[in-house]
Amino acid sequence: MSSENLGLAGAVSMALGGMIGGGIYAVLGVVAGISGTATWVAFVLAGVVALAAAYSYNALNAASDRAGGSVTFVQSFADDGPLSKRLGTGTLAGMVGWTLLVGYVGSMAMYAFAFAEFTLWFDAVPEAAMGVPLRPVVSVLAVAGFVALNLLGARTTGVAEAVLVAAKVGILVAFGVVGVAFAWSYSPDVSLSYGTTSLGTVTPLMAAAISFVAFQGWQLLFYDQDSITDPVDTIRRAVYASIPVAVGIYVLVAVVTTNLVPRALERHPHTALVDAAEMMVSPWALGGVAALVVSASALFSTGSAINATLFSSAHFAKGLLSADLLPDRVGDGDADGIPTRTVLVLGAVTATLAAWGSLDAITSFASLAFILVFGGTSALAFSRRDHDDVHPVPPAVGAVGALAFFPLMFAHLYVAERETFWLVLVIAAVVVGAELLYFERDALESEAEDVVERVEDGVTGD
Repeated sequence: MSSENLGLAGAVSMALGGMIGGGIYAVLGVVAGISGTATWVAFVLAGVVALAAAYSYNALNAASDRAGGSVTFVQSFADDGPLSKRLGTGTLAGMVGWTLLVGYVGSMAMYAFAFAEFTLWFDAVPEAAMGVPLRPVVSVLAVAGFVALNLLGARTTGVAEAVLVAAKVGILVAFGVVGVAFAWSYSPDVSLSYGTTSLGTVTPLMAAAISFVAFQGWQLLFYDQDSITDPVDTIRRAVYASIPVAVGIYVLVAVVTTNLVPRALERHPHTALVDAAEMMVSPWALGGVAALVVSASALFSTGSAINATLFSSAHFAKGLLSADLLPDRVGDGDADGIPTRTVLVLGAVTATLAAWGSLDAITSFASLAFILVFGGTSALAFSRRDHDDVHPVPPAVGAVGALAFFPLMFAHLYVAERETFWLVLVIAAVVVGAELLYFERDALESEAEDVVERVEDGVTGD
C-alpha cells in the first residue's frame, strides 16, 4: 500500500476527526446527565488534562530516538520504573499497546453505532428490511467503507478527512453561534445558565472523567509519523491547535444544548442537537432544514472519527508488529505504509463489535484505558523533568488529573451503570489475561515444565 506524507492541515484534521465525533454525538448526553448546565466546565477540565498529557507526549517524542507513542515511550524511558522491573520493559510496553488497541477498536465501534443511528433518522431509510434490523447493517457498511478508503493510501485518507472535518466544524460552530443568538434575541423565556452553582462540588470533575474519551483522538498522530512531513514539529503544532479548538466547540455546543433542550438530552441524547437546531431556527420556519443539516453533520462527525481512528490505529498496530508485540498473522510490520491485512483485521473486529457487542462496556473500558495510559505517560514525562527540557508542571497536571479521573469513572459506573461496571471488569480481566499469556508465555511454559517435573519426581519417588 502506498503512503504519501500529510502536512499540518491533514494532521490537524486527523486529530480533530478523532475527537469531535466522540465528544458531541457519543458522550454529550451522558455528561449532561451528570453535570447539567455545568457540562461546559467538565469539557474544559478534561481538555486541560488532555493538553497537559499532550505536552508530555510531545516532550517524550522530541527526546526519543525513534518515532512512536506510548509504547515507544515505555520502551525508551521506563527501564527504572517499578512495573518495568517486575514485568520487564517489553511486557509492559506490549500490555500498554494491546490495551490501547482494544480502546481504539471500541471507540470506532461506538462511532459506527452512532453513524447508523443518525442514518436511520432520515425518513428515506427504514429501520428494518425483510424483518432484519438495519442499524447493525449500516454500522458494518460504514466500517467497510472507511476500510476501503484507508486501503487507498494516506493522501486520499487525509483529503477525505480534511473535507469531513471542515464540514462538521463549520456546522457545529454555526449551531453554537445561532443558538446563543436565539437565546438572547428570540427566546425571552430562555436565560442561559452556566452551572456556576456546581463549581464547588465534585459533579463537574465526575463528568470530566466521563468526557475524557472525547479527547483521545489527538494522540493517534504519534503513530502516523512515517506519513507526516517533519513529524515532531508538525505533530506538536497540530496537537496544540486541535485540542483548544475541540474544547471551544464542545463548550459552545454544550451551553446551547443544555439550556435549550434539556429534556431532549434526557430522552434521546444522541439526537438532542437535532431538536435544538429545529428550535433555534423556528422564527424563520426552517426547522426541517436545520434538522437535516445537523443530522448530516452527525454523519460527517462520526464518519471522520471512524476514518481518523482506523488510519492511525493501523499505523499503531504496524509499530507493534515491527516490535514483535503482535502476532505476525495480524499483518506485516515491514510493509510499505500500513499493512492491508492489519486494516482488514481492525475493520472486521470493529464491525463485529458495532453489530453485536456491548458498546457501553467496550467504550467504558476504552475511556478507562485512555485515562490510565495518558496518566502513565504524563508520570513518565514528569520522571524526566530534569532531562530533555521537560517542564514539570504540565506532566504533573496530566498525571494528577488522570489519577483523579480513574476512580471517579469507576465510581460512576458502579453507581449509575452497575451491569456495565461488571462487564468492564470482565473485559479488563480478559484483556490483561490475554496479554500476560502472550508476553509471559515463555516464563509460564518454564514454570509449567518445572511443575510437571516435580509431579513426575514425586510419582517415581526420585
